[in-house]
Amino acid sequence: MDGCRKGRTARRAQKNQPGTDRDPVGVYCRVRPLGADDKEVCVEVISTTTVQLHPPDGLKVNRNGEFKETQYSFKKVFGVQKSQMEMFEDVAKPLVDDLIHGKNGLLFTYGVTGSGKTFTMTGSPGQGGLLPRSLDMIFNSIGPYQAKRFVFKTDDRNGLDVQSQVDALLERQRQDNLPPVPKTPSSRQKLDPEFADMMNPEEACGAEGVDEDSSYGVFVSYIEIYNNYIFDLLEETPYDPIRPKPPQSKILREDLNHNMYVAGCTEVEVKTTEEAFEVFWRGQKKRRIANTQLNKESSRSHSVFTIKLAQAPLDADGDNILQDKTQVAVSQLCLVDLAGSERTSRTRADGNRLREAGNINQSLMTLRTCIEVLRENQMCGTNKMVPYRDSKVTHLFKNYFDGEGKVKMIVCINPKAEDYEETMLVMRFAEMTQEVEVARPADRPVCGFAAGRRQKNQAFKDELSRKLDERGGPVDQDFTSTLGQLLHSIPPLPCCELMDPHDDITLPRVVEALEKRLRIRQLIIEEYKQAANMLRSSLKELDDGLFSKEDLIHKQNSKMAEKDRVIQNQKADMERLEKKTKMQEYKIEVLQKTTNIYEVDKRSLQQELETREQRLKREHVDKKRMEQRMQGMVSDTQHKWEKECERRVNAKQLEMQNKLWVKNEKLKQLKAIVTETKGPSVQPPDPPPRQSRPQRPHREERVPAKRSASPSPMPVRPETGSAPVVQYETSPPSSTSSESVASCVSACAQCSSCAASSRTTRGPATGPAARQAVRQCAWEEAEEAGPRSPTSPHTTTTPVRPLHRRSRSAGGGEKWVDHKPASSVDLGTMLQPSIPNSIKVTAASEKVLAKCDKYVLTHQEVASDGEIQTKLIKGEVIKTRGGGQSVQFTDIETLRQELTTAPSRKRRSSEGSPPGANRDGEWTDVETRCAVGLEMRAGSNMGPSYEHRGYTKRRKP
Repeated sequence: MDGCRKGRTARRAQKNQPGTDRDPVGVYCRVRPLGADDKEVCVEVISTTTVQLHPPDGLKVNRNGEFKETQYSFKKVFGVQKSQMEMFEDVAKPLVDDLIHGKNGLLFTYGVTGSGKTFTMTGSPGQGGLLPRSLDMIFNSIGPYQAKRFVFKTDDRNGLDVQSQVDALLERQRQDNLPPVPKTPSSRQKLDPEFADMMNPEEACGAEGVDEDSSYGVFVSYIEIYNNYIFDLLEETPYDPIRPKPPQSKILREDLNHNMYVAGCTEVEVKTTEEAFEVFWRGQKKRRIANTQLNKESSRSHSVFTIKLAQAPLDADGDNILQDKTQVAVSQLCLVDLAGSERTSRTRADGNRLREAGNINQSLMTLRTCIEVLRENQMCGTNKMVPYRDSKVTHLFKNYFDGEGKVKMIVCINPKAEDYEETMLVMRFAEMTQEVEVARPADRPVCGFAAGRRQKNQAFKDELSRKLDERGGPVDQDFTSTLGQLLHSIPPLPCCELMDPHDDITLPRVVEALEKRLRIRQLIIEEYKQAANMLRSSLKELDDGLFSKEDLIHKQNSKMAEKDRVIQNQKADMERLEKKTKMQEYKIEVLQKTTNIYEVDKRSLQQELETREQRLKREHVDKKRMEQRMQGMVSDTQHKWEKECERRVNAKQLEMQNKLWVKNEKLKQLKAIVTETKGPSVQPPDPPPRQSRPQRPHREERVPAKRSASPSPMPVRPETGSAPVVQYETSPPSSTSSESVASCVSACAQCSSCAASSRTTRGPATGPAARQAVRQCAWEEAEEAGPRSPTSPHTTTTPVRPLHRRSRSAGGGEKWVDHKPASSVDLGTMLQPSIPNSIKVTAASEKVLAKCDKYVLTHQEVASDGEIQTKLIKGEVIKTRGGGQSVQFTDIETLRQELTTAPSRKRRSSEGSPPGANRDGEWTDVETRCAVGLEMRAGSNMGPSYEHRGYTKRRKP
């Protein structure tokens, strides 16, 4: 007696390998009929593969043209007139055929709530859905080849064990003796539908090419995913009316083949279609269904009905199942009914319904995200991680998208106009899903036994029975009963007592009975010999068959020994290659670590190099700036001392000339007094022409000096008293000697002292102060020339300062992205860009741009004068049509530095002119004209030195 063999179940589908064939996900579309209350439709079936979606009349078209007529293509479109049978033939039948041949499959329905997903999967009486038709096809195909119950037994690791016939019989007896579990009373009063009512017998079908040399077992399980928790719908829990226990959620685990399964899920072995459908409906009654505004029986959870098919080959005789778990092939078909997506604004859900809707929409969004990432990885060659673990639905079926089997999806849509926007989103998701490709699963390995073993074994049994019938009946005939009948047919011995020596009756009777008994004995001996010969011939045949089987077993053992040697050699090669692979992996790991260390060192050195380069650049800029400052300081100092020397020479020369003139005047007066005393009556001769007082050389006759970089001071009116004004006056000689001499001496003294004091006070500021005094004298001469006209520009009011446009960066209500690169140099300036309500970044990103309305980039470059100037490039953040952001630049602000001590590059208009040229004064130089605003009469031909009033221009802050 062989017990149950341990081992892991072999999966027929392999993981996705590079270079394998791929098949796209099959997407089908089904349009449900329009409801009685609905009148307007938004879906039109154009062909068997195309559907057109057009917006209803009451929906406005937006500016992006999103709501417009669009066409979507699918593998096949099922209109309103298509039946459930036609849909099963095209969609589910190929998956059931692959299931029987050892391949996995996944079929799920997707759509808006109330679009007919549950009807497509389950159906109704007379219109059976995909699930009952799939069960019927499975049992019609493998019905004659099913193993007895409990020959296949599920384990707790997503596998199956194989038991002997005796262990299976004991398991069946133990199961029959178990007491029934009290069930929870159902609140539904409707009778459960039977399978006979779901579909017509004429619609039954079966698979072709079923392996007759294998035995099959079918297991079903039914779960639901409610609020992202997994519950077993087939779990039988004792009913406690006092303290009812809530159902316990299940967890997902990974088996030895890295396939996901629900741990602790109930798997029921079924033998007929009716039994399987009854199990399904038992779980269907526990599924969570609620009434909403859009659907009276809205599914509030995702349901998964799994059909697991176990297939084990028969032994060499074709009589019993091979007791080897590694030869058991397990394939499964998952039929998933996803809950419909819904908008709470339309369903008006609250409480538990709102929570259920949120979890449903979240799981469907995770499914959409996984499909998008798979599509991007396949089309763009990227290797992004697919977020399967974000939802239980995607985590449970991640093996199918990784190459565990075929995947098909049925998109159910409702043609009514109210579901237009949701239907459009479903169509886009379905169109994107068609672009995802899944690796094609490999075929299962073929067993080494000869084909047709079951038929040959059955033919041998039939022939043996026929031959035994011809030779005397079946082998199981009771031979002792035949002998008993013969013994009962032997006549009894008559009475042998002789009463008379002349008795001639008794002895002949005895002789006759003995002869009869002898004949019967001979018949018994013949029957015994015949039975013995038959037994001997049958034993001989059995011995011959045993010898032939022993020879076959010996040959098979020799072949197995050869195979074992080959396997051992291959295992040795594999171990050697594994060791080599581990060594290479270790070397690769060491190289990777070394590479990482080098990369870290490289990055640190690069950062240090960049830091030093920035430091060198900063030092170079500081050096240039210092050189320019030193040159400016040297030139200014030289220019200052040149002016100071010139001023001192001029002042000394003027002082000596004044002293000489005073002495000459005194001598002349003394001479006049002496002449008057000697001859008063004598008429004095005409005095010689009076020597004029030495005048200060004109401003324009002096050699023009180098102009300083600082702007000229503003001229001041005499009445303000802010600048001294020197006036020279000469009085004619008086007739009286004493008064004239005294007055002349006092006048000369006052003039000389005034001139000296004025020169002394204005000494350090000879250049600007002298120009200011000359401008003041010019103004006084112009005022003495004539009165001002009332319409003169000088009587106008003070000019209004023009308002400066405020920088747009000072906006308070808008949010800015302050993009300042890491390579920017800190210049240490007083004026720094300060933007309130801003996000400072060193590199712009789409995430930051999405939060702000404005964008400013700080850019530095070297100007023509060697100084670094900073530009603020501003722009507006505009959302693009594809969901991103773009920046449209609108304005540039520039911040520069200028050294006041540096030599000015401005040119005076008076420089380079000959000394004797007629110049209007220092109002004609470039600096004064730029620093002073003029007001003149309209149409006046006078220059800027006459009849004007100067105002200093207000500089920008």
